[in-house]
Amino acid sequence: MSTSLHPSVLGAQMLFVAFGALVLVPILTGLDPNVALFTAGLGTLVFQIVTKRSVPIFLASSFAFIPAIMHGVATWGIAGTMSGLIAAGVFYMILSAIVAVRGSGFLHRLLPPVVVGPVITVIGLSLAPVGVNMALGKTGDGAVQLVDGDVALMLSMLTLLVTVLVSVLAKGMLRLVPILAGLIVGYLLSIAFGIVNFDAVGQAAWFAVPNFVAPEFSLEAILFILPIAIAPAVEHIGDMVAISNVAGKDYLEKPGLKRTLLGDGLATSAAGMLGGPPNTTYSEVTGAVALTKAFNPVIMTWAAVFAILLSFSGKTGALLGTIPVPVMGGIMTLLFGAIAAIGLNTLVKEGKDLSEPRNLVIVSLTLVFGIGGMQIGLGEFTLKGIALSAILAIVLNLVLPQPRHDH
Repeated sequence: MSTSLHPSVLGAQMLFVAFGALVLVPILTGLDPNVALFTAGLGTLVFQIVTKRSVPIFLASSFAFIPAIMHGVATWGIAGTMSGLIAAGVFYMILSAIVAVRGSGFLHRLLPPVVVGPVITVIGLSLAPVGVNMALGKTGDGAVQLVDGDVALMLSMLTLLVTVLVSVLAKGMLRLVPILAGLIVGYLLSIAFGIVNFDAVGQAAWFAVPNFVAPEFSLEAILFILPIAIAPAVEHIGDMVAISNVAGKDYLEKPGLKRTLLGDGLATSAAGMLGGPPNTTYSEVTGAVALTKAFNPVIMTWAAVFAILLSFSGKTGALLGTIPVPVMGGIMTLLFGAIAAIGLNTLVKEGKDLSEPRNLVIVSLTLVFGIGGMQIGLGEFTLKGIALSAILAIVLNLVLPQPRHDH
């Protein structure tokens, strides 16, 4: 049984499971992968302090914020975007305080599945063009062809095929690392095609402090990013339920949702202070915990320490920077679709009747406003995309009357 291994060995295994998804977010959004490794480790340690090291989970880069970070970095730069991500962490802390006072019931009333489901779907589908462009060898916006189209399509589809096959057919630990498996195979194929340049790796130092970025206050970035924090906040509750079921303990009771939300919020704000992506609980790692029966939270302490140590190698970031665009694009096509599917599943699991007019209005307007690019100008500030759809879903849920069921 793997639990007889030393916690440090199991910790390295947990980091391996999380690694592919962890580094994909910064590579895709223009952030520094080494900073993301550092802030994932730091965030996990902060979470453990807040929860008194009682929950066996690992925190790392959140996919829900990818479109917001991409837009933010292009609009306000990394420093300005970070102020919005810090605010997202503060939002979790505020939710934590309300849960402490009112209990978790209010969260389910404010953010029921009919609100959260379509918002998560919008996050996934709004990224679909980015994934397709990258799979075709272009930049995310499709403006520049970076790799020959035919070569790019072959690389991206083979990468996608490996990722799909591993996630569907693999057994044991291998099934938990489809992203990493796809990245490795796609990368090796790219080397064979001669489109990987190792110059930067050769020049990079073995030891280098990550390129931390201090935040700069930007009200526009804060108002743009804050509504997007709604979906991951609810996802956090789902992850806590999942790890509770896996470990056979009720973590919503002890340490309690107020502590886990606070830990996640502090971890996300800490990441924003240093130029890293927001942190979220990783379901891949929860899957690995279920598989290995390794319920000791000390294992996650080791995973966090290894992530921090790895972040101080300049070679790590330089090597990750050589991953060709089509390889990432192949994985993205599956990943962004999976996010959309999770949103749909949120509605299905709750048995929501979408033919019921109230639900139909909320879901349909949320999807069309979010994916269609609806914009509402408020002075110099424009609300659009995911942020607009999230606010719209919440408002509609609050103001539309509940259906009367005739008995």
